[in-house]
Order: sequence, then C-alpha cells, then structure tokens
Amino acid sequence: MPTLDKPFDHAACLERVREGDQDAARDLVDSLYPQVVKIVRGRLPRWVAEEDLAQEVFLKMFTRLEQYRGDVPLPHWVSRIAVTTCIDHLRKQQRRPELRRADLSEEESDMLDVVTADTNAEQAGDALAARELLGKLLDQLSPDDRMVIQLLDLEQKSLIEVGDLLGWNTTLVKVRAFRARRKLQKLWQKLEAEEHV
Repeated sequence: MPTLDKPFDHAACLERVREGDQDAARDLVDSLYPQVVKIVRGRLPRWVAEEDLAQEVFLKMFTRLEQYRGDVPLPHWVSRIAVTTCIDHLRKQQRRPELRRADLSEEESDMLDVVTADTNAEQAGDALAARELLGKLLDQLSPDDRMVIQLLDLEQKSLIEVGDLLGWNTTLVKVRAFRARRKLQKLWQKLEAEEHV
C-alpha cells in the first residue's frame, strides 16, 4: 500500500500479480478501489449496486491483464475499463418508454413546477428531487449521450479528458455533446409542455 512518502508502485505490484501473488492482487485492488468507486458512483446505472459494478470492473481488469502493455499508466487503463463497463450496463438496461409527467414522483413533479415557474430552484428546498429528475431525463438518452453529458457538463471534464476516457477524438466529443444536449432539451420541453396541457 502507498505511504505518505512513497506512492504506490503499480508496475512492481502488477509484476507480482502476473506471477500469481494473491497478496499483490489484493494490494492492487486496494490501491485502485477509490478511483474505480468514484467512476462507478458518477455513472451508476439505476438498479445496479455500486459494489457489484466495481467488482465487475476488477474482474475485467484481471481477465484482461495480458492486454495491458504499459503505454498508459495502469490507473488510466483501469479508468477506461470502469467507464466502458458503466456504458455497457446502461446499454443493457431495458429501453424504457418516454418519460411522462405521470412517471414522476410528487416531489419531482413539484420540482418541475418550481423550475418552470421561473423561480429559483433552490427555493424548492429539495435538491435531491432535482437530481432525481435529471437522472430520469438522462436515462432517456442513449448510453453514449448520457456519458458525454455526465462527463462534460456534470463532472466538468475537458474535451480532451472525455475523449481519452471514451476513446473518441475531440471533434466526436463536441458533436455527441451538442446532439445529446439538444435531445435533453427536447425531453425537458416535452415535460414542460405536459405541464401546460
């Protein structure tokens, strides 16, 4: 494990793992766990347990170790595995019908009323309801669209960082983000229109 003076040596630990050292495998998981859980929490598909998804990431990491060539730091390589695992889970989720106002909880419906009335959303006093509403709107997007919005707009990552994580060039990131934002805006407008019916 890393100490305050010396950072964790992923390369040395990886060599021990490749030689079959179980303690080294545990140390490697322990060192990467905070990073993986942070990624999973930020992109957690509904109805998937955080720990289950983190375990799946580590399972993929260990089964693909022979593919790791060392061109990028190990934590970066594992981050890509974590992001793609989350995207895969989002794709596996059944396609839900369009979100309708009737699908919203009472709190979410109240939040929509507050926001569409041009008042300050903080006055609603329930940021959790706003987050859940946003989550339901994001669930209506494709996994790739959802991920690009999550990374760029919610996590404030740069175009280059998003491109690295998703394996896309910056032009593709810009185009996907533009289209995803338009789709999200249309979903919002549809909910808002239901309010006035």
